Amino acid sequence: MPDTSSNAALPALPPLTDQAERLIALGVPELAGIPADEIRAYARSATAGDSGDGTGDTLLVVHPDRAPASVLTPLLRRGDKPGFVVVDMPDVDDFAPAGVELPDSALYLVTGLDRGDRMANWSPEEALPALGAQGRTPLVLGEGIHWVLQQPAALERNHCFMTIGSRLRKANGTLDARTPAIWISNGTGRDGRERRDAPKVGWCWWGNRHTWLGFASGTGRGE
Repeated sequence: MPDTSSNAALPALPPLTDQAERLIALGVPELAGIPADEIRAYARSATAGDSGDGTGDTLLVVHPDRAPASVLTPLLRRGDKPGFVVVDMPDVDDFAPAGVELPDSALYLVTGLDRGDRMANWSPEEALPALGAQGRTPLVLGEGIHWVLQQPAALERNHCFMTIGSRLRKANGTLDARTPAIWISNGTGRDGRERRDAPKVGWCWWGNRHTWLGFASGTGRGE
């Protein structure tokens, strides 16, 4: 199985209180039906309970039931280009956690984020058991979007990522072969030239490899 060099260095995540203000500035409280002051209070409480200063390692997330991917994706920005969902993924919000358990709360935390650069050119089928063996949990799509909202540098050319914690279960009970990913559009095909360099939510096949896609994961989730 192919391997690559260690992850490219990324800046630390902002403090949780700054992350809360970022979500508020983007209008997420209105979109999710959560008062802004509730998000601020949660971030303050989580920071107070953290052994450090709430920076670098921990991501504040709005539960996907409250803020689905179709709502959050247009908030992404790369330069002046807004994010978008590919046209052949109209069912993006039907991709649900699979094999991972999210906290039963409107707001929660994900710790120990990793973009999975070392797994570039692995397939999702290969990466999932490897992450489990490392004690890591794959991010769901909404968590990946939150990460890029708070840390745009997490998405860069040749270093983008899949979020294989989200899968679509078909009516017959089997899993759809598509797996969600977040990368940067080249402005080709149905994306349109005007979307070149825009953040893009799309999908890749479960058994396919891509040299420019890692596998985003964390060490855990908590309320």
